[in-house]
Amino acid sequence: MMPSPESAVGTERSALSGRRVGVVIPALDEQDSIGLVLGDLPWQLLQQVVVADNGSRDATVERARAAGAEVVHAARRGYGSACLAGLAALRDCDVVAFLDADYSDHPDELPSLLAPLFEGRAELVIGSRALGHSEPGALLPQQRFGNWLATRLMRALWKIDVSDLGPFRAISREALERLDMCDPDFGWTVEMQVKAAQHNLRVLEVPVSYRRRIGHSKIAGTLTGTLKAGHKILSTIAKLRLAQARKRR
Repeated sequence: MMPSPESAVGTERSALSGRRVGVVIPALDEQDSIGLVLGDLPWQLLQQVVVADNGSRDATVERARAAGAEVVHAARRGYGSACLAGLAALRDCDVVAFLDADYSDHPDELPSLLAPLFEGRAELVIGSRALGHSEPGALLPQQRFGNWLATRLMRALWKIDVSDLGPFRAISREALERLDMCDPDFGWTVEMQVKAAQHNLRVLEVPVSYRRRIGHSKIAGTLTGTLKAGHKILSTIAKLRLAQARKRR
């Protein structure tokens, strides 16, 4: 049973003393959802919220600013590029959280991801949709299969006990800098989890809720997008494994 957002936030207020939390939200044409995402964040726990706009042609930027977020522009298209642009804008944050702009994640569950970091039990916390509750239709069959395949490969190659590559996650800034993240596209999440294993980070999964996104998916909602994302994730796994093998020679 998931703790209520109110009780989780109350628990974290004392643990947050001296902790500076920044949130990065990659966004592309999410004018109908970005205000809801920002409205549900536990702002009292946060130092900085950055929306990394990836070239929106609608009112995403204006609505993000109106809701209180800082907006930075990622010139190069790509999920990882937007995350990197958002990270570059964070000031003095020692914990970084990532979530999507389409309102599929539940921003009010962020305290559940932060708790293991504040308590010293983890350096990276992944919000697992597989362990939590997903609304019917929220995770499409191709997403479920892709997650299943990628996590099985990671388990076989690196002994990583993981159930999801979910975008809702939190990590200490120091640990994130050690990972030297660089993928500009949809290999970002798997790169983070594989590199975390390679650097012996303490990684924990917590169950999170997941709902059907607002608007049309640019990735899972199209055959081309699904194939590109799947290829990118699998090629990232192969590239990281090859790089590791070369280092051992």
